[in-house]
Amino acid sequence: MTQSGNEAEQLREDKQELEFLQRIAGRLPEDTEVMRALGDLYTRTGKTAEGLQVDERLSHLCAEDPLVWYNLACSFSLSERKEDALDALARALELGYDDYEWMKKDTDLSCLRGEPRFESMLDWIYSTFEQIADGS
Repeated sequence: MTQSGNEAEQLREDKQELEFLQRIAGRLPEDTEVMRALGDLYTRTGKTAEGLQVDERLSHLCAEDPLVWYNLACSFSLSERKEDALDALARALELGYDDYEWMKKDTDLSCLRGEPRFESMLDWIYSTFEQIADGS
C-alpha cells in the first residue's frame, strides 16, 4: 500500500473510531475513560476546539488528575491560549505531573517555548524531580 493509501486508510479508521466514541459519549457522558479517548482522538485528528471542550469537561470530572490538567494545557496551547495553557500546566505540576522529558519535547506545547513562565516550570520540574531521583 502506498503512503497516501496508508493515510487514507488511517483517516477512514479515525473517522469510524470518532463516530463510535461520539455515540458512546452521548450515552455515557460521565464516563471519563470514554471522554479521555474522545479528547485524544479529537486532538490527534486536528479537531482542536472539540478536544479542548472535552479536556475542559474532564478537568471538572477529574479535578485532581495531573494528566487531565496536562492534556488541558496542551489543548489550550494548540488553541494559542498561552495564559490558559500555562495556568493548566501549573495545576498539573501542583498535582504531581513529573514527566520532564516529555514536557520538554511535546509538540503540543510548542507555542509556549521561550515563554519565561514555561521555561521556569521546566527548570522547576527538572530540579525538583532530579533531587528526588538523587535521593536528596
